[in-house]
Amino acid sequence: MAQACWGCYPWLVLICESARGSVGGKRARGDIKVCSVAPPYLPVTAVNTTAQLTALREQMLTQNLSAYIIPDTDAHMSEYIGECDQRRAWITGFIGSAGIAVVTERKAALWTDSRYWTQAERQMDCNWELHKEVSTGHIVTWLLTEIPVGGRVGFDPFLFSIDSWESYDVALQDADRELVSITVNLVDLVWGSERPPLPNAPIYALQEAFAGSTWQEKVSNIRSQMQKHHERPTAVLLSALDETAWLFNLRSSDIPYNPFFYSYTLLTDSSIRLFANKSRFSSETLQYLNSSCNSSMCVQLEDYSQIRDSIQAYTSGDVKIWIGTRYTSYGLYEVIPKEKLVEDDYSPVMITKAVKNSREQALLKASHVRDAVAVIRYLAWLEKNVPTGTVDEFSGAKRVEEFRGEEEFFSGPSFETISASGLNAALAHYSPTKELHRKLSSDEMYLLDSGGQYWDGTTDITRTVHWGTPSAFQKEAYTRVLIGNIDLSRLVFPAATSGRVVEAFARKALWDVGLNYGHGTGHGIGNFLCVHEWPVGFQYGNIPMAEGMFTSIEPGYYQDGEFGIRLEDVALVVEAKTKYPGTYLTFEVVSLVPYDRKLIDVSLLSPEQVSAPQHCLRFSLAPRLSGLSTPLPQDPLPLPLPRGSTLLVSTGTHWASLPCSPETPELLELSSQTSMSKPRQ
Repeated sequence: MAQACWGCYPWLVLICESARGSVGGKRARGDIKVCSVAPPYLPVTAVNTTAQLTALREQMLTQNLSAYIIPDTDAHMSEYIGECDQRRAWITGFIGSAGIAVVTERKAALWTDSRYWTQAERQMDCNWELHKEVSTGHIVTWLLTEIPVGGRVGFDPFLFSIDSWESYDVALQDADRELVSITVNLVDLVWGSERPPLPNAPIYALQEAFAGSTWQEKVSNIRSQMQKHHERPTAVLLSALDETAWLFNLRSSDIPYNPFFYSYTLLTDSSIRLFANKSRFSSETLQYLNSSCNSSMCVQLEDYSQIRDSIQAYTSGDVKIWIGTRYTSYGLYEVIPKEKLVEDDYSPVMITKAVKNSREQALLKASHVRDAVAVIRYLAWLEKNVPTGTVDEFSGAKRVEEFRGEEEFFSGPSFETISASGLNAALAHYSPTKELHRKLSSDEMYLLDSGGQYWDGTTDITRTVHWGTPSAFQKEAYTRVLIGNIDLSRLVFPAATSGRVVEAFARKALWDVGLNYGHGTGHGIGNFLCVHEWPVGFQYGNIPMAEGMFTSIEPGYYQDGEFGIRLEDVALVVEAKTKYPGTYLTFEVVSLVPYDRKLIDVSLLSPEQVSAPQHCLRFSLAPRLSGLSTPLPQDPLPLPLPRGSTLLVSTGTHWASLPCSPETPELLELSSQTSMSKPRQ
């Protein structure tokens, strides 16, 4: 899935004409508010926030605050957040996934990026003003015009990263305003009993077959890193939810699309302290964690809410705590004395988790095999049903999830499916709803960006197809996106190279003709963890590439108001075999879904981008695709093949290439033993 690049594309849903009418002598769209008339005109989608704003301002008054900042995250800096953490959505009425709200004594404002401008206008009432320049600097500039010198700006320290706190604090101090940490969230006080409760689903241990290592082996590894660190930390604090889930091989369902549970871990050189809701652990899980003993390899369960007090108590001794600053909240950072901190961008767990061992690699590859079967079946189903006019973006998104649900070990989608036809595909992060969607048509391009959570791995893949006759420009744009995917995938580069150094290879074919795309080129991916797993990828702040990492490779092109193209594969970083001695790396693509032959202009491909052998998947994946309308080809076709060995697969009349590597067949044959129709277990 393409990661956001703020300000790249306007948030639009061009589905149907809205009802139009006259409000106060002004012509108004039925879905857009008009605040300049009395009384204001509000669409049915807008939420009346007067009561909650009044109550929040009363709470601000008790704290002597001139303003209060409400971000859109949780205490773990999560990408996706649970219902109980949707504070910004509740106070504003705007339910988009990105935005920061600020409330002063007289005004309320929301900052969100261009994907959500129209949505925000539809959902917020006239209490709110919308700002379209999203940065700490723009928010502070606005605050300085709204609050007096000496004014106090409140915030919940658990919802601010260390970097965010520092940015606001420095800017406000320089202007004689004060940033004030308030540990009781004021929105929660106002929300009261209406706030959704914390989740209470069971926290369970992964079966041994789906874990790359035991939790004891992982703990020993991290402790070894502590001993080797030049500052000799006595403890590691884990704040990101996937860190604790990975370390103990534990999972649950607190967060949408992510199998996590609210938790912290304080791993010391002599103890293991897991902060979570104790009542959610079964007797079997407690036994699995050795929670009844007191040795250094026994997990002590403590209440989730006690983390700050426990950290404060621990730092009273002769200790040093190792933290990853990217995911540690200021609420914990502020209680650790500076001289007792060991700071890195990412914790040792985050770095270790990014490099998969051989078992984890095999598991993740196996999940991509089953996922490919589901997506190929869906593409074949679309080819049959789109011409009948019975498929729309929303029903298509549901159908691909159904196909995945028939695959073994499926747990759920790994993110909200991007199912976009025609001009909606030009919006890189568009997702349809039951109410707002577009029909799929043989006359338009269709983009599907989707993924699954399986017990053995997380998947993410994007394909763009056309069932009719694409224009010459559409074919050229598609082929240049494909070339970018191929060129980066087959690149050989020195070990420890940063992803952002090689990222341009995915863009060059587009740059050559003056085209580009505005989102990131790729991101890490986990084993039944995050679909966007930091710190792997091609952006600033990502760590250097290393053997054993998985990353997506997903160039694209978006023609505003017309169509969008993205081709995303997941690849494993492997050692490259070079003519001369040296440590070099390359990528082994593990995504197995074909490209659309109809959209490929073969004349644009170089000889290096075309390869001939077609054998790898014919005998392994083929038995699982027996339900497709057209059999697999028996003879090679002169088609562009992205890298290495390939198989030509039919999803009807579209012939395309499937990448694979010499290491893949045995794994695929094992995975293909499960019948396509067998339900998940």
